[in-house]
Amino acid sequence: MPSLRARDIPNLITGLRLLLVPPILWLLWHDDHGAALLLFLIAGASDALDGALARGFHWQSRLGGILDPIADKSLLVGCFLVLGAGGELPLWLVALVLGRDLVIVLGAAAWHWLIGALEARPSLISKLNTFMQLAVVLAVLLSHGATPLPDWLLRLLEWTMALTTLWSGIDYVWHWSRLARRHVRGEVAG
Repeated sequence: MPSLRARDIPNLITGLRLLLVPPILWLLWHDDHGAALLLFLIAGASDALDGALARGFHWQSRLGGILDPIADKSLLVGCFLVLGAGGELPLWLVALVLGRDLVIVLGAAAWHWLIGALEARPSLISKLNTFMQLAVVLAVLLSHGATPLPDWLLRLLEWTMALTTLWSGIDYVWHWSRLARRHVRGEVAG
């Protein structure tokens, strides 16, 4: 059994964050928004901590590059599904989030099968979209678990997130389609 090294700490934190997803979703399903909020905040803090450690000490790894987005997407998609099923988020918004992610996953799979290895870095609009998704989930959890937020604020966050979701999805399709065409024409090295 390999020994734990300091450079493994970010991956360990990410793994623990991934383990928080089922309890958060269970708590949401059972309308315990206060406890879900607490675990969601811990998950968010762990995401910031593992990223800071990985970058600060140059402990980035291939495993971390795979686990981190899986942990983030599992948490966000799971929260959107449960909050949508519970009527706390509109189903059209949940469908938009899932649709965008499905398009990205299918596009990445097609790239991998047809062109080769994919090393994607999230664009600025994608990072903004992730921030807005987190803000929407956090606002719903706060509103149901700690202090009610004004309905207009929740709707504003939802519509802003819907716009960034659309923009991010279109940006991904446009950017990667353009790169694929250039690759096919031989303008980009494999």
